[in-house]
Amino acid sequence: MTALCHGMPALAKAADPVPRYLASMPFYQSRGEVPHKRHTQFPKSDGTLHHEQLFGTIGFVGMSSLLYHLHPPTMVETVAAPRDVRPVEGVRENLTSRRLSGFEAPSSGHSLSARVPLLFNSDCTISVARPTEPDPEDRFYKNADSDEVVFIHDGEGVLETLFGPLAYKPGDYLVIPRGVIHRWTPASGMDQRWLVVESAHPIVTPKRYRNHFGQLLEHSPFCERDFRVPEHATAVDREGAFPIDIRKEGMIHTATYARHPFDVVGWDGYHFPYAFSIHDFEPITGRVHQPPPIHQTFETDAFVICSFCPRLYDYHPKSIPAPYNHSNIDSDEVLYYVEGNFMSRKGISRGDLTLHPGGIPHGPHPGTYEGSIGKTSTAELAVMVDTFRPLRLTQQALDIEDGRYHTSWLGYTPKELD
Repeated sequence: MTALCHGMPALAKAADPVPRYLASMPFYQSRGEVPHKRHTQFPKSDGTLHHEQLFGTIGFVGMSSLLYHLHPPTMVETVAAPRDVRPVEGVRENLTSRRLSGFEAPSSGHSLSARVPLLFNSDCTISVARPTEPDPEDRFYKNADSDEVVFIHDGEGVLETLFGPLAYKPGDYLVIPRGVIHRWTPASGMDQRWLVVESAHPIVTPKRYRNHFGQLLEHSPFCERDFRVPEHATAVDREGAFPIDIRKEGMIHTATYARHPFDVVGWDGYHFPYAFSIHDFEPITGRVHQPPPIHQTFETDAFVICSFCPRLYDYHPKSIPAPYNHSNIDSDEVLYYVEGNFMSRKGISRGDLTLHPGGIPHGPHPGTYEGSIGKTSTAELAVMVDTFRPLRLTQQALDIEDGRYHTSWLGYTPKELD
C-alpha cells in the first residue's frame, strides 16, 4: 500500500482561495412540506405557525438546509452534568508500524457506548464499534464537535434522523454532519461491525472531482446519483421528556427536551446526512501502478478517506501490480481491511487495522512485490484514512495490538511468529 500524495490539501488551497468546504457539493434535496418562500409564514391547519430552523455549519456561509418543525426546536427542560468521553492516550509519540485486531476489541451495547476509540489526534478519532442493541427508545445523540463517517462493515438497519430515516447495509459509508440529531436501530439478529471516523473538519468529496459549480465531474469515480438521502417521515408530535446526548468539547451533555425532536414536516437545502456504498465506487486503473489519490472518496483539510475496491490490475506488459516502497514522511496511514486478500500484505485478517506512521518508509511485504507479477485483478476491499498530523494510540488499541508487526518485513509474517 502506498501513501497518499501528501500536501494535496495545501496545493488545492493555493490554487483556489475559496475553502474546500464552501464549494463542496451542491446537492439540493427537498422532502415533505415546505413553504413557497423561505423565512415566510407557514401556517398549520389550526392557523398557528410552523417553526423554521436553519441547519448548517460554517456560520451562515457554509452548506445549509431549512427544516420546518411543529414546535420550536429550543424547548430544553434540563441539562445534566457533563461526562468526559475523550479518548485516553496509551502512546503519544509513535514511530512503530502497528497491526490492531479490530474484531478483538471488546464492544457491546448501543451505538454510542459500543464505540472503542483506537487512534486519534486533534483532527479526528478512529474507532470500531460492535453494537448489540438498538439505541434506547426516545433517546438521541448529536455530535456538536465533529462530522462523522460510519462505515458499515457488517449489519443492516436504519439511521433515524430529524431529516428522516436512512437505511443502511454492509459497505455503506454514512456521512453525518455535526449537529444532526439521530438514533440507530440495527436490524435484530444481525451482527453489527462499524468503523467510525469523527472529524473536527467538514467532510466533503475530493475537490479535483468537482467542477467550478461543485458538481461531480464525468471522470469522478462516483456521482450524485450514487448518494442516498433520508426518506420523508411523518412528523412526530409528542410531548414528554426526550434526552439528547450532545457531544461538545469531548464531553457528553445530556439535554432533555420537552418535545420529540423529529417533529419536522419538511425540509430542503444542501446540508443533510447521506449514504454512499463502497460497492458503487468505480476504480480508476492504468497501464502501471496508480497512486492512492485515485482511491480517494472523502477529504478534509486534515485527512482523507480512500476506498480500495475490486479492480483490474495494471496492463503494461512489464507492470508490477504491487505498490512500490515509498517514504511515508508527511502522513500517518491507517488501513482497515474489509474483505478479500490484500495483495501487498501477509498475516492480515478481516477487521484488522494497520498503522504506518509518518517518518519511516513502508511498502509491500516480502514476496508480494514479485508475487504480484502476472496477476490481472484483485478482489480486495479496504478503507484507508491518511492523516496529516501524527496519530496517538489509546490503551484499547494497545490491548489488541500484534506487537511484532513491525518486524514482519524481515521475511516472516506475524502469524508465523506465534
